[in-house]
Amino acid sequence: MTASASLRDVIGLGSRLPRLDESTLVMIDFQNTYRAGVMALEGAEQALAAGARLLAAARAVGAPVIHVVNDGGEGSPYDIRAEIGSISDEVAPLAGEPVVVKHFPNAFHDTGLEELLRNLDAGPDLVIAGFMTHMCVTFTAQGAFNLGYRPTVVAEATATRALTTPDGDVLSAATLQAAALTTVTDLFGTVAPTVDSLRPS
Repeated sequence: MTASASLRDVIGLGSRLPRLDESTLVMIDFQNTYRAGVMALEGAEQALAAGARLLAAARAVGAPVIHVVNDGGEGSPYDIRAEIGSISDEVAPLAGEPVVVKHFPNAFHDTGLEELLRNLDAGPDLVIAGFMTHMCVTFTAQGAFNLGYRPTVVAEATATRALTTPDGDVLSAATLQAAALTTVTDLFGTVAPTVDSLRPS
């Protein structure tokens, strides 16, 4: 099997990873929702640990940090007023770090995220991590691309879950993870395999 050229290669966008100190970190849905219960993800704890390392690295180099949470309403696994929907302690916002509340997979849709980035005078490079890889991470990367930003997803700081395909088979979390990240790299942005893959300051 021979792989096709990516759309990024065809139109000359390239695959160079950004410097963390020249980027804005967007932490998507690192909520307790995904650590236990009906929405538990495979590899959530490892991804959360990587997210904590990424967050610490961004803070250390003075990169702006924005946290995003999904609010599914009271009684849901995404209830941000309850412990289940809260941002996990390991990556909790510090004073002054903004939190954007969303209701759709694309964190730019019907939120103040774009305006917040403008107010921060953020450059074009966004580093994205969080949950779930195939859903809010991918669609936020797409949303960023559509607005002219250059998103980079940190693979080890993301996770997803196994799902049933339309023909009734089960698609493993690992396969869905790979497919989602490949979708990103085909056009919307780049993927850093690990936190350490980002170029040092």
